[in-house]
Amino acid sequence: MSFCIEVKGDYALFTRPEFKVERMSYEVPTPSAVRAIFQAVLWKPAIDWQVDKIEVLSPIKWLSFRRNELSGKIPASQKNAMRTPKYIEDDRQQRAGLMLKDVHYRFHAHFNMTDKAGNTDSPQKFAEMFKRRAHKGQCIYQPYLGTRECSCFFSLITDPEYAAQQTPPISCSKDLGFMLYDLHYIDDHGNADGPMFFHAVMQNGVIIVPDKHSHEVLA
Repeated sequence: MSFCIEVKGDYALFTRPEFKVERMSYEVPTPSAVRAIFQAVLWKPAIDWQVDKIEVLSPIKWLSFRRNELSGKIPASQKNAMRTPKYIEDDRQQRAGLMLKDVHYRFHAHFNMTDKAGNTDSPQKFAEMFKRRAHKGQCIYQPYLGTRECSCFFSLITDPEYAAQQTPPISCSKDLGFMLYDLHYIDDHGNADGPMFFHAVMQNGVIIVPDKHSHEVLA
């Protein structure tokens, strides 16, 4: 079963990993960013979201910005962080970036059941949960577009074909090159051993996302 949501936001920043200091956004959302939005509406250990299609509904617009950031890192241990606090004035750097503005997307995804599913879990159960929560605008955390500073609003689309007639994707086709797909997680604690990439192509505003187990996804 496939699900569709429409997303709008003032800003979006899907950071390209090849830029080490300055933050430069991809032109379109990454599958991992889209997955995170579906998970914001409904996340359970029993289901695993898979993004199928990304539709770009508004022209791609850019916004350059500068912001203050810390040049160093706070120690991972909270105990050590309390002992050795960071003083912004002593460690401040101004960094430039390029983000998207006035974004509007339509996302399509489905979920697969995992080995964490219990005896009472079923696809129909989670499908109804997702549709009910998305219809009411309920979420586990505020969805965002790439970074938490770029919050967004979402709405459930019950008839994607009608929605496409009312708001069609932009008439832009482009080879987007290799794009970050997601991180390859090695356990249930969020530990990853490296990124995965895929060759993204936009045809008339639509990007088809391959299955993460497909040969099109490179680890």
